[in-house]
Amino acid sequence: MLYYLSELRDHLQVLNVFQYQTFRAAGAGLTAFVFCLLFGNRVILKLTSLKVGQPIRTKEEVHRLAELHGGKGGTPTMGGILIIGALLTATLLWARPTNPFIWALVFTTLGLGALGFMDDYLKVTRKKSAGASGKMKLIVQFIVAIIAVGIVYFEERNAMAQAGEAVKPFISAFYVPFMKDPLIKDMGLFTFVLLPVIIVGASNAVNLTDGLDGLAAGCTVSVAFAYALFTYVAGHSEVAEYLLLPHNQHSGEVAVFCAALIGSGLGFLWFNCHPARVFMGDTGSLALGGILGMVAICCKQELLLAVVGGVFVIEALSVILQVGSFKLTGKRIFKMAPIHHHFELMGWSESRVIIRFWIVSIMFALFGLMTLKLR
Repeated sequence: MLYYLSELRDHLQVLNVFQYQTFRAAGAGLTAFVFCLLFGNRVILKLTSLKVGQPIRTKEEVHRLAELHGGKGGTPTMGGILIIGALLTATLLWARPTNPFIWALVFTTLGLGALGFMDDYLKVTRKKSAGASGKMKLIVQFIVAIIAVGIVYFEERNAMAQAGEAVKPFISAFYVPFMKDPLIKDMGLFTFVLLPVIIVGASNAVNLTDGLDGLAAGCTVSVAFAYALFTYVAGHSEVAEYLLLPHNQHSGEVAVFCAALIGSGLGFLWFNCHPARVFMGDTGSLALGGILGMVAICCKQELLLAVVGGVFVIEALSVILQVGSFKLTGKRIFKMAPIHHHFELMGWSESRVIIRFWIVSIMFALFGLMTLKLR
């Protein structure tokens, strides 16, 4: 919205600054952060008054987690609405609203956020750790992901139809890290198979990581920072050409969205750091993961998300390995999965686990950024 102030630059030259993505990205990040600080206490008090406390696991794991997190049972959940509110407010203010990538990201945020909210609501009302069924959540996640991909896919097809060969496939191209040319130039309708899998996989990976105070939020910030740079570069024709990266004129605006995500993540951490006053719940974690998947698609660095978001991948793999091992052999690989609980049960304090995972996440993000010149 504020982007259009740049059109008044003939009357006031200083307004020209609003056309620059770097300026608007900084503004979006600051806006989202301040939004969280201004409304955080109010949201927490409201959630507390509604008695939406976080349910703790049941059966044999209760006493083990109770020793580690005994005081967390009444901490309000659904705090993801604070992240989403700050993110969307900053995006609507600072991002260019005509950008189809922004439409897709806003839809992903709202769709997966609504799914997470429903899941959290069922957990709270039933007073159990189980909310909506896994099958139902997967179906909704794929529906949201397919529609989000469709927004950018069909916009691109319309542009190709109007401009002919002047517009090359971008969203439907399949790139592999370290290769300057796409492995597959146009996946066609298979785009609606592969890309939704990436969005859903990222959504569930972040959801599994959200188990300790500030863990998922902190790791999301480092991943978002890396992708803010990737999207900015992808949207800048000269820099993208120099680095041999795929270029799309719409990608640069996603950097503004990423900056808003960084600001909202840091703002939420203000209240979510140990000891947490509020949890993001599935409202936040399902949305954040889907957002990261969609952002990676918008700059064609989907496979690199497995590196930049390495902590999320490790968390998800630990659950897969744990379940697979138990079903096949009857034995568990880890003391508890996801793996952050394994380290807790090894004697690490919660703060130590969180900070070390943040450090590892930053290292993964830096390693991902190193690939910018490796083509």
